[in-house]
Amino acid sequence: MATRILHISDLHFGPPFVPAVAESLLKAIPSLGLDAIVVSGDLTQRAKRHEFEAARQFFDRIPDLPMLVIPGNHDVPLWRIFERLFKPHKLYCEIITPNRNPVLQVGNVMLVGLDSTAPRSSISNGRIYLHQLRHCEESFASVPPELVRIVVAHHHFAPGHDRIYDIAMPQARRAINCFVEQKVEMILGGHLHRSYIGNSLDFFPGHHRDRGVIIVQCGTTTSSRGKGREREENTFNLIEADSQNLTVTHYLYFEDTATFEPLSKHIFPRPAHVLEALVTSSEAPIS
Repeated sequence: MATRILHISDLHFGPPFVPAVAESLLKAIPSLGLDAIVVSGDLTQRAKRHEFEAARQFFDRIPDLPMLVIPGNHDVPLWRIFERLFKPHKLYCEIITPNRNPVLQVGNVMLVGLDSTAPRSSISNGRIYLHQLRHCEESFASVPPELVRIVVAHHHFAPGHDRIYDIAMPQARRAINCFVEQKVEMILGGHLHRSYIGNSLDFFPGHHRDRGVIIVQCGTTTSSRGKGREREENTFNLIEADSQNLTVTHYLYFEDTATFEPLSKHIFPRPAHVLEALVTSSEAPIS
C-alpha cells in the first residue's frame, strides 16, 4: 500500500497570500487520502508575528495528520537586522515549531527536514552545513533498506531549469553526493516559485551514474508570487511511495473552477527495482 504525502510550499502569509486559493487547498486535502503533509518553507512574507499566527491558524484547520514543516528564507527577518543576526528564528520556533531539522517516519517513508536558511551569511541562496549532513546520515543509519528516504529543504540544490537566472545553493554538489551515498531517493523543496520534477543527474554527474536523487520542487501553493511559466499560478505535489515506484502528481489551481486539478504524473521506479529489471534483462535468453 502506498504512502501518500502532500507537498506544499511558499505559502507567504502576508500581502501576497491568496485566501481563496488557501480555502481550495483545505477543501482538496480530505479527498487526497493523505498520510502526511510536508511544508517546504516560506510560511510568511516578512517573518512578522501576525503572519506566523495566521500560518499557525491555517495549519490548525488541516485534518489531524502528521506534518513536517521547515523554515524558508522569508521566515527570518530581512530588514530587522538585530533580530536577523541574533534571534532569526525566534518567532518561527515560538509559533510554528522549535524543531528546525525535524525527522518524521510515516508508512514506508522516512523524511528528514533540513533548515537551509542562513540568516547571517546568505539570505537568498541558503546553506546546508556539514553538521546537518551528519544529522541526515545519523537519521538514516538505522532505517531498513526498504523504506523510502526523503530529504526536505527549502532552497534548491540544482540551478533553475528554465531561462530565469537562479544560483543553486553553495556546496549543493557536496550535499547531493552525500545524499546519494545515504541512499536518499527524493528531495522536496521550494523557493523558486515554480515547479520542477526531475533528477540530480540532470545537473550533476555524481559518484553513482546508476542512481541520482529525484528532485521535486513545488511552486508557490497559496501566494501570488509565482514565476516563469507559473507566474501568478499556484501548485502542489502529491507524492505516492510504494515498494516499487515513487509517483509524483503535480496539481495546478484553476481559477475558473476554484479547484486544484492534477496536471501531470511522473513515475520513478525505485533503484532496487531498476537493478532487478536490469539483472532480469541480462539473464533473459536471446531469441
